Amino acid sequence: MTVLMQTRYPYIIEDFRIKQSITFRHVSLQEDFERLYSWMHEPHVIPFWKLNIEREAYKQHLQLFINDSHQQLLIGEINGVPMSYWESYTVEGDVISKYYDYDQGDQGIHLLIGETDYLGKGYIYPLLLTILKHKFEINETKRIVVEPDIRNEKMIHVFMKCGFQPMKEVNLPDKTGLLLSCERNVFERRWSEWNSGRF
Repeated sequence: MTVLMQTRYPYIIEDFRIKQSITFRHVSLQEDFERLYSWMHEPHVIPFWKLNIEREAYKQHLQLFINDSHQQLLIGEINGVPMSYWESYTVEGDVISKYYDYDQGDQGIHLLIGETDYLGKGYIYPLLLTILKHKFEINETKRIVVEPDIRNEKMIHVFMKCGFQPMKEVNLPDKTGLLLSCERNVFERRWSEWNSGRF
């Protein structure tokens, strides 16, 4: 399982479409707790993450997730400004593994844009495509899955534009989700389209 965990962080890429630097780095409890606690209380985040809980409870939750060996918690930055949160995980060892016939190389992601100044401006596309590029650098990974809340139509649209295809609805412990998957060959076409301006 650990072979699927990327070690090259911070991961930095210069995006020529938006002419900005995109960086992913590991979450630090000391550096990022207040930021993430604030993001979890944003109105656009609350319905889908349900982590608008007391400070100490969230700190314990975050520490537990940081210590979880099947996932990596990341902060996404644009030009050095922290503005998004990502959970990059292996399907093996995750609850989603109980809902479909997965391959050992499968990976998944959860994400949110926390800073409201970055909402609705198209930043999600280069961010998502960049993290997918990084995850597909693992040779064993041929498929990446996501399972957004079935009500989150905007995020489902984003995933599908970036190459994800619906598999089925899944009744997860905390939500009804739509399971979608992105195959390596489909992603490669999307990545090429983005970089050639045809996205």
